[in-house]
Amino acid sequence: MVPAPVAGAGRRIGMSTIIAEPGETTFAGDTAAARTLETLAFEPIQSSLPAPFQTRLAVTPLVGAHLASFDADAARLIDLDPAQVQRPEFVAYLNGERPWPGAEPSAMVYAGHQFGVYVPQLGDGRAISFGQVRNARGELWDLQSKGAGPTPYSRFADGRAVLRSTIREYLCSAAMHALGGPTTRALAIVASSEPVVRESVETGALVLRMAPSHIRFGSFEFFFHRGQHELVRTLADHVIAHHCPAFARRGGEGGQPDYAEWFGDIVERTARMIAHWQAVGFAHGVMNTDNMSIHGITLDYGPFGFLEAFDAGLICNHSDEGGRYAFDNQPGIGYWNLACLAQALTPLLEVDTLKAMLARYEPAYSGRFLALMRAKLGLTAARDDDLDLVRELFAQMQHSRADYTIVFRRLCDLGASGGPRASAQVRDLFLDRERFERWGARYRARVLEDSGSETFDDPARAARMRGVNPKFILRNYLAQTAIEAAQRGDYAEIGRLLHLLQHPFDEHPAHESYAALPPDWATGIAVSCSS
Repeated sequence: MVPAPVAGAGRRIGMSTIIAEPGETTFAGDTAAARTLETLAFEPIQSSLPAPFQTRLAVTPLVGAHLASFDADAARLIDLDPAQVQRPEFVAYLNGERPWPGAEPSAMVYAGHQFGVYVPQLGDGRAISFGQVRNARGELWDLQSKGAGPTPYSRFADGRAVLRSTIREYLCSAAMHALGGPTTRALAIVASSEPVVRESVETGALVLRMAPSHIRFGSFEFFFHRGQHELVRTLADHVIAHHCPAFARRGGEGGQPDYAEWFGDIVERTARMIAHWQAVGFAHGVMNTDNMSIHGITLDYGPFGFLEAFDAGLICNHSDEGGRYAFDNQPGIGYWNLACLAQALTPLLEVDTLKAMLARYEPAYSGRFLALMRAKLGLTAARDDDLDLVRELFAQMQHSRADYTIVFRRLCDLGASGGPRASAQVRDLFLDRERFERWGARYRARVLEDSGSETFDDPARAARMRGVNPKFILRNYLAQTAIEAAQRGDYAEIGRLLHLLQHPFDEHPAHESYAALPPDWATGIAVSCSS
């Protein structure tokens, strides 16, 4: 069904200071539409849903709350003047100590298929949405505090997040955005002195994350499987009216919402998102239907991982004993999850119509995946055997356990007049060097055919490739280093990593070590659903 995708000084942010990276500005007051904390344009979008969908409640403040990190780029999305981070009220609003003007906090209910098994009652067990902010461009952003305390959907849990997990989500959402992938964003991390028990005693924290909405496939499943089919329609109408107005009227004014094209759009967006995951080597780790966004954006960063030593069957989630969410299973699981959503939408659409929309998945996935891989290889035109060229490279990377990011970054130098040295730097990443040389000859011929040139060296193509093949990714050991420093009260490493991950294609010569192969101790890092 789906083509196999495998086979120095840092920023230290406290409550009153921002110290920039060398060459970086602090952004204060640089937005014409800049707003203060009190003048954010909250709109009662989610709270307009009736009671069965949500519960109104307040954040439970963390003890000893203080700011750990702040992303000025994310602040721009809601027209918030980044200088507002210097006010003590900033933490007070995020921590729920002070009510945000115009905000109507609530937690939503949903269900979901978790590791293939339907769980009828889930929900925002540790997340509370303050409300939706509309920026000057007309875009809606739902501001959600993850780690905000217990809700009616916590199932006897504490409703908290730990510093470890908030750092991972905060950094990876920034990294995914910089890599060109659709994703939630994160505005800030608030750390605390409050103890939270997971595998061990850790400190509680919260991350303020942002998305058009946090509505999931499981939001529809909850009401369908309870037989509340009219509420499925209510939720669909809400989503279309507020987030997908292009599908609001079928057949002109007065017509019904175009549920078919709306679902088809979700199918295609999801397919393109997962194609991007496969192209950048990202494994989500827990693709339950309650972790799938109806906007086709990456949601709920938990036990994720980026490919390092290439392993098509990478299982990045220690809890995934059966490998259901292994890297090479992601395209198929995406389709499976969409089929679950299709079932939940049967009160709105005929089965044949839903099947027709699901059929859009494979071409949307394949087209996007191949387009991204051609760009990574510096190719501008499509050819029928391009997928085979990619698969052969992946097979060699698998055999050699070659580092995914480093291989593609070094391939950029082949066309930049790097000469024999550049060729050797790529070839020496592979165990079977003769086999790689045969692939290299085929690749060079394909590039020459693509460019219509007789010369392989092309600095312009090399520059294009460097613009899509990152030098820096969020390796688990880099995240772990930042986590361990933060647990000692030093948040500077979060700022350094954030800066590199927001500019992953640049050279950053002062931070060369962040692009190197991971150290031996990194193989012992395990992440699970509590991550």
